[in-house]
Amino acid sequence: MKKLLAVLLTVALMASLLSFAGAEDYTIRIYSNSNSPERTTWLIEKAKEAGFTISIDDNTVISGDTAAVQAANEKKDGDLIFGLNETRWSQLINGTYENLKIADWTPTWADQTGEFKYDGKAYGIVIQNVLMLYRNDDLGTKGEALHFAHWADVVDSGYTWYRQGKVGGTTNMNINNAMLYPFVDPESPAGGISVEGWKTLWKYCANGNFTGDKYGLDPLIRGDVQVSTFYSSSLYGNIDAAAEDPNYPNPLKGTINPENWNLVDIDDGTYYIAEYLGVLDKEGRTDEQTEIVKAFAEWFGSAETQAAWSEEFDSYPCNSEAVKLAGYEEVPAIYAIKNFALEKVGGTDMTYAEYVTAHSAEWTNIMTNLGFYWADNADAPAEPDWDNLDWATLTQAAAE
Repeated sequence: MKKLLAVLLTVALMASLLSFAGAEDYTIRIYSNSNSPERTTWLIEKAKEAGFTISIDDNTVISGDTAAVQAANEKKDGDLIFGLNETRWSQLINGTYENLKIADWTPTWADQTGEFKYDGKAYGIVIQNVLMLYRNDDLGTKGEALHFAHWADVVDSGYTWYRQGKVGGTTNMNINNAMLYPFVDPESPAGGISVEGWKTLWKYCANGNFTGDKYGLDPLIRGDVQVSTFYSSSLYGNIDAAAEDPNYPNPLKGTINPENWNLVDIDDGTYYIAEYLGVLDKEGRTDEQTEIVKAFAEWFGSAETQAAWSEEFDSYPCNSEAVKLAGYEEVPAIYAIKNFALEKVGGTDMTYAEYVTAHSAEWTNIMTNLGFYWADNADAPAEPDWDNLDWATLTQAAAE
């Protein structure tokens, strides 16, 4: 498959070179949170082969969606941005950031991204969701299948679970979004979430096991916990790599066909996001330079390039033609889960993803102000007096 994708990518590269000879004379400045050193190195090299010169910081310089957007807003030198999620893209497109405006742009492959698009502005490149996983061997449930109505049911499951050690971060926030989903209450002063929801999330923190790992897959692979959370992109690749690593004596076995682990069957489904690609409207850029930037975006989001990106980094493309080129004969189980991000929230005209966008700042402030997600249990704060909280203050950022 990699050989076929290499050929297809070469065809895409040649098309770019033929159409935009001289594009290398303009350096395209890119901001992204999908910027591991491996990804940035690959993209710089492939872009060069396609005739483009790009500049992108890896995550040793800019780490996370907040940092990427803030840096782009402060420096005002960006040509293109990719990654992030619907919450952040809604903010970008709606003009939340003073110096960031998304330019009008419709690529030739726009109709291949399905529901993952902001028409005329930004288009999906990678589908992500958060997953709840469990071991079903002797280090886990000993053969018992786990079925929950809601993500938050893990707190009463009787099993041990990993929980994250900080409030921030895209994956962490999406886990919280999944946990809070059954507690939506548009009338609640607690950020549109019932107080019972915040109590449950506190219980998730208080009784969960933060192992010091940034993400939850490693502690599950080691058998430190029986239930854990992770994101879909790179799941299979990480499981395969651990199975060959002698440092993991009891690894998870099987990927598409799990042997000693599985997905928790959750009635609600899961919270999906997509990473998007959009062109920034940069002051002082000439029309010719803007066309170069759009040509790069056309190339990067194309089926051929996204299929190669998917193969290289174990991700699942938004582009339906890229899915075919990447060799998926059927939708993998981790992407066949019901998507509640697009479910309508009762009493509103918003999807849950839009509801998250509207309330995410309040949720971050509540969790920060009350001390959720402590890294050291020895320093765990006292549980709040839930009946006597000033939610009007808690939903605001703490004074510096």
